[in-house]
Amino acid sequence: MLHAQEFNAKVTVNSDKVAVTDKAIFTTLQNALMEFINNKVWTDATFNINERIDCTMTIVVNELTDTNFKSEIQVQVRRPVYNASYTTTLFNFRDRQFDFEYTEFEPLEFSGNMLNSNLTATIVFYLYTILGLDFDSFSPKGGNTFLQQAQQIVSLAQSQVGWSGWKAFDNNQNRHALITALTDNTSDLFHEMWYTYHRKGLDEMVANPDRGRATLISSLSALQQIKSARPSSLLLQMFAETKLDEVVAIYSKATTQEKQEGLKMLSALFPTETKRLEALNK
Repeated sequence: MLHAQEFNAKVTVNSDKVAVTDKAIFTTLQNALMEFINNKVWTDATFNINERIDCTMTIVVNELTDTNFKSEIQVQVRRPVYNASYTTTLFNFRDRQFDFEYTEFEPLEFSGNMLNSNLTATIVFYLYTILGLDFDSFSPKGGNTFLQQAQQIVSLAQSQVGWSGWKAFDNNQNRHALITALTDNTSDLFHEMWYTYHRKGLDEMVANPDRGRATLISSLSALQQIKSARPSSLLLQMFAETKLDEVVAIYSKATTQEKQEGLKMLSALFPTETKRLEALNK
């Protein structure tokens, strides 16, 4: 086992909406971010090279004025399923409030209790969130430490003048809302479900498809409890974005009765997703 870096990240900076002649700065930023993410050690854990977390970050620049970028970022993460060629989506989140200052070739730096820029603060926030969700999928509450680190970044960033995406109630889908949902008093249900879904459900399905599927399906009852406690929980939206199509595909291999029960439960959890649930009617 080698103490290797944790991420195999691909960063894309999309500048199609920006009318500038020289677009070299976008390539420079893209390469700098990949180096920043992939070449730094973020945890004390031991990783083999083939165990690095696959993630993509797509930054869409909407406006550029001097060194001021008005952007949004889409973060997607995939996790391999044990003994299978299949990978499951672990995180798929769109952040529309990603405004930052960047001068070409400036070094990207981050050190624990000091935030140098909204750019690196936001990227590191997502890295710790990804680590939290990844480690949670392999061991019960295994990602707690990383989610606490993401929460610490939110706490520090809130006091920064002009930094968007960090404040409570400013937006119900921003970084503050995301980490609050992942750490509040209903999140234990989610984290327990997340571990069971991945480690005892998906990872088991190669060896025993029926048992793995049954365990995975039973874990989803936690979502009903979350909805009952917090009907507008961001965790439900996050799950729909990340897992709903996969859950429908898994239910499609179940018995007719299980499919009907699944359709009833999922329709109640995600009433606006009728099109994605149609397959369970067949």
